[in-house]
Amino acid sequence: MKQIILILFLFPCMCFSQQLNTQYVMYDGNNREYIIYVPQTYSPSYSTPILFAFHGGDGYANDFMNDEADFRSISDTAGFILVYPQALEDPNDDNSTNWLHKDPTDHKDIFFIEFLLDTLSTQFNIDNSRVYACGYSLGGMFSYELACQLNERITAIASVAGAAFHGAFSYCDITHPTAVLTINGTDDGTHPYIDVNDWGYFSVPEIDSFWAYTNNTDISPVVNQLPDINTNDGSTVERYSWNNGDGCVSVEELKIINGGHDWPTFSNSWSGNQDIDANIEVWNFVSKFDMTGLIGCNSTNYFNANSNLTKNIVKVVNILGKETKVINNQPLFFIYDDATVEKKIIID
Repeated sequence: MKQIILILFLFPCMCFSQQLNTQYVMYDGNNREYIIYVPQTYSPSYSTPILFAFHGGDGYANDFMNDEADFRSISDTAGFILVYPQALEDPNDDNSTNWLHKDPTDHKDIFFIEFLLDTLSTQFNIDNSRVYACGYSLGGMFSYELACQLNERITAIASVAGAAFHGAFSYCDITHPTAVLTINGTDDGTHPYIDVNDWGYFSVPEIDSFWAYTNNTDISPVVNQLPDINTNDGSTVERYSWNNGDGCVSVEELKIINGGHDWPTFSNSWSGNQDIDANIEVWNFVSKFDMTGLIGCNSTNYFNANSNLTKNIVKVVNILGKETKVINNQPLFFIYDDATVEKKIIID
């Protein structure tokens, strides 16, 4: 008997041809670098969502894009602009590239991101109600900073293997329902899930609780065990969802049991957990929201909008985006004529 594991995510389907450029902009006396990816679907006639993706500490934007957080194929399909900013070297931390410079410093990259967003808004028709941020490790920590201190410009965020220092949420100025996704491993030795060593971090449950409380969600989360797609990766995933917040907003955690300090992805066997792909999870989560909360929150038909649709398969592609026949026991993407995509794993 064949068993089908189905994970649904919706976005318009468009492929091939795009623009990838490394750009520079002067800010605060520094020539700041960023990589920008514009999908073929972009048109100046329509406002377009934007996603900022922040590399980890001592990291580089190009490596982060190529080796971990490669959102380009999703950008092609979903039609959003993708930006990978580059952090500056921190002279107080052996010149490592950091978003949060160590004291003594007056460096604050929150203002740089605000400036960069303003700059890009003069060059592209940006949908300023759908400005998203995500990051890995220190980039995840920086995403929390943006959600707190640049909240009037940032719609929703996702933090992968990120942490938050005690006091990180003391300067929050929340002006709208703010959806937050956390993806953390319980065996993360860099940003511990529970800070038993007293390194000055909030635990991941404390981070979740802060955002759930801030958004007035349900007190108790809905918990779901995700399919253990790869039984050889030594980890499993649980999804915690705090629902029914202001503007129908939600807070979610993907808890990777026995997971480490990783950005999970199907495309890299060395990326730790192989049951989820952080690129897909991040976009599927943040893209549901605008500045008022869940898109379609006040529509009585929102949750049933696709229940009666008849659709036909256009093609099947693998995780590398290559067209393929249906193969058992590996993730495949089924692209339909209604511009939706389903990720399926058919287990023999």
